[in-house]
Amino acid sequence: MNEHDSERIAGLLTADGLVPTEEASDAEVVVLNTCAVRENADNRLYGQLGHLRPVKERNPRMRIVVAGCLAQKDQGLIQRRAPWVDVVVGTHALPSLLELIRRAESDGPQMDVREYTEVFPSALPAVRGDRHRAWVSVSVGCDNRCTFCIVPLVRGPQLSRSLGDILAEMQSLADRGVVEVTLLGQNVNTYGRDLTVPGSSRRSRFAELLRAVDGVEGIRRVRFTSPHPHDFTPDVVDAMAECRSVCEHIHFPLQSGSDRVLRMMNRSYRAQRYLSWVSRIREAIPGVAFSTDIIVGFPGETEADFEETLRVVEEARFDSAFTFQYSPRPGTRAASFPDQLPKDVVQERFDRLVELQERISLERNAEYVGRTLEVLVEGEGRKGGAQGRTRTNKIAHFPGPSEPGRFVQVHITAAHPHHLSAEPALGPLGGPG
Repeated sequence: MNEHDSERIAGLLTADGLVPTEEASDAEVVVLNTCAVRENADNRLYGQLGHLRPVKERNPRMRIVVAGCLAQKDQGLIQRRAPWVDVVVGTHALPSLLELIRRAESDGPQMDVREYTEVFPSALPAVRGDRHRAWVSVSVGCDNRCTFCIVPLVRGPQLSRSLGDILAEMQSLADRGVVEVTLLGQNVNTYGRDLTVPGSSRRSRFAELLRAVDGVEGIRRVRFTSPHPHDFTPDVVDAMAECRSVCEHIHFPLQSGSDRVLRMMNRSYRAQRYLSWVSRIREAIPGVAFSTDIIVGFPGETEADFEETLRVVEEARFDSAFTFQYSPRPGTRAASFPDQLPKDVVQERFDRLVELQERISLERNAEYVGRTLEVLVEGEGRKGGAQGRTRTNKIAHFPGPSEPGRFVQVHITAAHPHHLSAEPALGPLGGPG
């Protein structure tokens, strides 16, 4: 979501006649677009602002903008701590960015941290870093109240975008050469709960959205992130299995394998139900890949709780996992919970979880060795050659031209925990997407 917003910010500035520069010292406008999910984002923001202060003193025309979730969270604190910041613009106020910058030039520091989204961010112009892949936001905000999560505080309640607007944007992207789209929402599978279908009282549903976007000509791959396990429904599984463009990969946040910790997190599912959904999805979609989120060291987590997480990870056999050490966020309920865990305990558990998941990821990737797969070329690999991505979201490195946007058949030759090694398959390599 943060990257999606950054593309819109760049689109607004470019449409206003500005051009990007690699050096802050050359810039007339510097925007720091922020995330508030982790505590280290706060530290990085104020560290960056400290580095920019002398740059701005040498270039008084520079306008410094702080945008995003930390802007929504900290509001006036940012300009009190860093009075050289010209504009603070929250998550709901991106459409007013240019006006705020102009007002700052004549009237001094400006701030807009309104509480509601009036113009959907996807309606704004965008400068995308990738010509062949794109984010498409289907909703903003979240109606859940997970005790560790700051998103509802900084993004607000869920607001779904109309199906017609989503389809129009996707067709426009396809017409410009985009072949892969990722549907974005804080809780993507509750899309449409706040919308009614015109002419009826029936609610739109995420499965219907998947079937609708599957019909957009030119889009060969559709992904989505992130669903909530509690809101996952059989019709979504059916849509994933039946829609040609919906990829065989799902990001399915676990957070903890302990039912006791899940209750404290206010996550409305339990480990066994979660695992039953994993089994059901695998049965319906052969070869589907799973990624997940896991928090280690939630307040009050015992060794027995953590062992339950390891058990569920072993049983679920995720292809990959984003693992986090719990970070208390001001304003969330969990930040005031007793029994905040010592850093050394959290680190030791974190290391054990990472070791387990690395083993499972390698084993899962080894199942691909010897297979021929379609990959979408994303660019040059870290060690030369090309980097591509499979429909199951596996990164493959292989020799050959790295021009992005081509679909190529590759033969998998070796597995690693975080990527696959491959060779171009014999026969046609495919043309531009």
